[in-house]
Amino acid sequence: MYLPGPTEVREDVIDAMAQPMFGHRMDRMTDLYTTIVEDTKEFLDTDNDVIVLTASGTEFWEATTLNLVDEKMLVPTSGAFSERQANVAERLGKDVDRIEYEWGEAVKPEDIQAALESGDYDAVGAVMNETSTGVRNPIEEIGDLLGDYPDTYFVVDAISCLGGDYIDVEAHNIDCIFTSTQKAFAMPPGLAVCTVSDAAYERELDTDSASWYGGFQRCLDYYDRKGQTHSTPAIPLMLAYRKQMKHMLEEGHQARDRRHREMAEYTREWARKHFGLFPEAGYESQTVTCVENTRDIDVAETTAAVSEQYDMVFSSGYGDLSEESFRIGHMGEHTVESIRALTDAIEDVAGL
Repeated sequence: MYLPGPTEVREDVIDAMAQPMFGHRMDRMTDLYTTIVEDTKEFLDTDNDVIVLTASGTEFWEATTLNLVDEKMLVPTSGAFSERQANVAERLGKDVDRIEYEWGEAVKPEDIQAALESGDYDAVGAVMNETSTGVRNPIEEIGDLLGDYPDTYFVVDAISCLGGDYIDVEAHNIDCIFTSTQKAFAMPPGLAVCTVSDAAYERELDTDSASWYGGFQRCLDYYDRKGQTHSTPAIPLMLAYRKQMKHMLEEGHQARDRRHREMAEYTREWARKHFGLFPEAGYESQTVTCVENTRDIDVAETTAAVSEQYDMVFSSGYGDLSEESFRIGHMGEHTVESIRALTDAIEDVAGL
């Protein structure tokens, strides 16, 4: 699987799920949940709190908005998922200011700066890795700007890159950064992970309303008291999480970042040789390459043929870009060698 997620899962991680069931209020659950939480903090090299919920990463679009935004939020939109983040906030009744970019363009920190100077925002929400376009936004620079706005919280959707693209959470003033386990963590789908700064936790305490399921206070206070989740979790998925996170710790965050960077560089070089790159130059994703279909190949036919002949799955472009581009996910446990196997297959099928 070379999708932008879900991606390949190691066999021993899959096997870890096949254990006899136990109760979610037993000591064994406390051991399991505290282990994955503390291991995640160690892997991400953060002292911020970590929440692991049985949910899609989408849960934290909703929860962070409810927990941190009273009235007004700034969301730069440059693709399907940043637009969806803005739509979620509007659906929740928040006043959303968008900074709109063409698909394929990256968010510019100077535009964020100008908006912050002219507006009064409870939070800025941004997508680190825009899965629909293969753009990696300059989250670090945006976060550095927010250091001058301590009352504006910084929420980062890193669903398709965290664990495969290194970021220093505290150094760049990120109050919440969240992901889904089926992407660069290379785990089965079904769990969402979010870091929470002390400031974000305290902010929720001062609000009149907050998310019930994804409330910071509810999740973190229960963890402090019991070492467990407040509601019944997907125990088999957490068993898989524990196994895979141990593997990720053995590899190390910096080394994992390096491997993903090598895969991205190889894929981009291949794309430039045979096609083109859709994202703005200098802002290419480290986990998903969006290839511009400059040869006008039949993308649907090519993806189907590669799947049938080679048992390899990659993705067409997103939405209206379905035939204008295609996407290769190089995340999780893939290597340059496994990515090369896919590009060789595409070359064969497309007659390159």
